[in-house]
Amino acid sequence: LQMLTAGWDELECHRVFNFLWELSNLARKVQTVVSSKPGSARRLELRIRLFCRGVLLSPGSRRSDSAFWLTRILKPWPMVNQARLLYIIFGPVSSRDGHVVWQKMIEGPTDETSLKGLADAIKLLYGTEAREWTADDVISLVDELSVVPQEWLMENSARLLLLSGNSICFTFMASKAVNGRAVELARLMVFMVLVCEKDLYCMDWAVRMMQKVCKVFSTPWERNNFLQCLENFFARMLMDMLQAVLAGERDEEDSSFLNLFHLMNAQANFHKEILYLAMGSTSST
Repeated sequence: LQMLTAGWDELECHRVFNFLWELSNLARKVQTVVSSKPGSARRLELRIRLFCRGVLLSPGSRRSDSAFWLTRILKPWPMVNQARLLYIIFGPVSSRDGHVVWQKMIEGPTDETSLKGLADAIKLLYGTEAREWTADDVISLVDELSVVPQEWLMENSARLLLLSGNSICFTFMASKAVNGRAVELARLMVFMVLVCEKDLYCMDWAVRMMQKVCKVFSTPWERNNFLQCLENFFARMLMDMLQAVLAGERDEEDSSFLNLFHLMNAQANFHKEILYLAMGSTSST
């Protein structure tokens, strides 16, 4: 299909899409899965996923082509259904039977592999190739995605943003700063620091992202309030994790102690980078 339609006028590609959409009866199938309980129509979800990925979004396609076809798939639906559909097409699947794993983002921290498809799709829609999407559209889509099928663990939301790239990450966080959601922003920032530590990203990135976000606040009071919320959330998370360790809440992987270990290292490395930056600025002046 990609080879056949290469160089075609966009209107002609629209007609091709409409023909395939009607021929495969995809509109009815999509309507069924987005209005049903996630996982209740597993075979249908898998069919939609395989058709969209194998026919319309085939590997190796140009970014502009992929952006066009993905836009055609998502745009006819309300935002909440777009998020569901995006998860069906790009979300994690079972290695056993290939069906979409809906509980993956809710039950525990996940890895980059499970989020890469979703992150790549978000980058595609945020890029210049996807002309029909504004930054606000993509931010709203990411917001909706993070509650599919229920609210994700914050660590997984932070990991998705990190994988989606600097631009979408900053835009998403800046929107929270502009809208006065300092507590949410501080919580997200702490989990980004934790992900940087766990996934071996440079902690300097997290500090510089925080600096950029601080510049978005319109008054010094708002900025200082955000920084206070940030430190408070670090302290609260550490106390909660320490309490879990002292209470003897252990599993096979001893995750409560491991979580505490990662967060303490994350906080230490984050503050170390801040000190390096502050001392560097002091010495240069």
